[in-house]
Amino acid sequence: MRFSFAESMCDPAQYLPMAIEAEQSGWTSFCVPDSICYPEVSDSKYPYTPDGNREFLEGKPFIEPFSLIPAMAAVTQKLRFTTFVVKLAVRQPMLVAKQAASVAVITQNRFGFGVGLSPWPEDFRVTGTEWRQRGKRMDEMIEIIRGLMTGGFYEFHGQFYDLESIKICPVPTQPLPILIGGHSDAALKRAARIGDGWMHAGGDAKDLEDYIARLAELRREYGREREAFEIHVISLDAYTLDGIKRLEDLAVTDCIVGFRNAYLTDTTPLQQKLDAIRQFGDNIIAKAS
Repeated sequence: MRFSFAESMCDPAQYLPMAIEAEQSGWTSFCVPDSICYPEVSDSKYPYTPDGNREFLEGKPFIEPFSLIPAMAAVTQKLRFTTFVVKLAVRQPMLVAKQAASVAVITQNRFGFGVGLSPWPEDFRVTGTEWRQRGKRMDEMIEIIRGLMTGGFYEFHGQFYDLESIKICPVPTQPLPILIGGHSDAALKRAARIGDGWMHAGGDAKDLEDYIARLAELRREYGREREAFEIHVISLDAYTLDGIKRLEDLAVTDCIVGFRNAYLTDTTPLQQKLDAIRQFGDNIIAKAS
């Protein structure tokens, strides 16, 4: 089992010390969230809170992931960084390919590219991006990103994007894992069909079992059941050794672990966070290895 530390919406000055401590304490990865803006007026609902409330996001600091990850990579040597998740469908695919390739190179392949659809129509409006057919558009974006990551000349002619033959340099020396986030059946199908893994956003334990079973079913349908596949989950089982065994039995590869309620304003001192990272490493990670 691998372990990813999750912290967000905190004082940006805390990220580098936390990354250093996570690496020293045996963690595999550090999850980095993505949020581009907060609208003054909106009736959109957040899909991962019971009442759909999104007010917890207002005024919370989000450092752009392609900027934050290289900074943390510069003070670490082994720690992996995983976006959780980049709102891919509101971005331009060629520019994202260049950003992702650059991060993968500068981190020496310590990058997992978690992507998903933004739930906010406002994100699409402010970036001048069409809300309709966003899923099909994201499928083409993933194909373009993978094509450009080969390092050779690549062209693409699809329903939404038309790319003349180009190449980017540098590209990573290993394939960039693309991990698909989302709980809808469309997201699970996308993960099973074209993803290198799936990222879970939390919720009921029984729902998690159902999602993983559905992924296994879909991967068999697409003939991909023998391919390597990452499953990143948020679960209370990750905090005990017995619980970790249960997650391993479900084919979970990565536990995403945090130590505070991200929906509340962060008042936790940095030293307390560092202590929690270290203690989890000593009490759980070292014993689960």
